[in-house]
Formats: sequence, structure tokens, C-alpha cells
Amino acid sequence: MSSDTDVSLSSYDKDRGSKLIQKAGGTIFVAYGLYRLKSRGSTKMSVHLLHMRVAAQGFVVGAMTLGMGCYLYEEFWAKPTS
Repeated sequence: MSSDTDVSLSSYDKDRGSKLIQKAGGTIFVAYGLYRLKSRGSTKMSVHLLHMRVAAQGFVVGAMTLGMGCYLYEEFWAKPTS
């Protein structure tokens, strides 16, 4: 392995803009969850929590799939052939 392609997690540094975007995204999801909790109507709390858990799990699976797809694209198709 060449040392110029090795990247350790400790050397990975995000810029302030991406951190702000992540915090804003998290805030939006929390606000949406609180809104849905308030406006759940006649739905039982247990059913509402079950639906929210399934939605959260779906979001995590989708984010992991997207991340893995981006990684595979960068690793195998975006590299110039030498």
C-alpha cells in the first residue's frame, strides 16, 4: 500500500459548513418528530412510536446504502486508469 492513499479516521477533518449542515439536518428531524407526536390525532402512542421506529430504521438503511454506493463508485469507477 502506498502511504499517499492511506487515510486514517483521525486525520479526517470536516469543514464548518458540513458540520452546520449535519446539525441543521438533525434539528429538522427532531422538530418533525415532535410535530408528528403533537399532531398524531387519535393514533395510540404505541402505534405512533412503532411507525416512527420503522421510519428511523428505514432512514438509517437508506443512508448506509447511499454511503456504500458512493464509496463503491469512488473506489471502482471514478479512479482514472493508470
